[in-house]
Amino acid sequence: MGIVKQLVLLPLAPVRGVLWVTARVAEAAEVEMGDPAAIRNRLLDAQLAYERGEIDEAELAAIEESLLQHLEVR
Repeated sequence: MGIVKQLVLLPLAPVRGVLWVTARVAEAAEVEMGDPAAIRNRLLDAQLAYERGEIDEAELAAIEESLLQHLEVR
């Protein structure tokens, strides 16, 4: 019965692989979002983007607010 089950489920293998990869990426994102060093780096990146003129002051404030909320939650 094991070989028949494997043959029947074989077409679903790519889907299961994609789901597994998606779960691993989500886990990595959660870890990074909770890491204070990563949040500080993102704050620094936002500040540098503002200084280069890539974002305006309102966008910088929104990014900072969002990131600081993540720090407070942790």
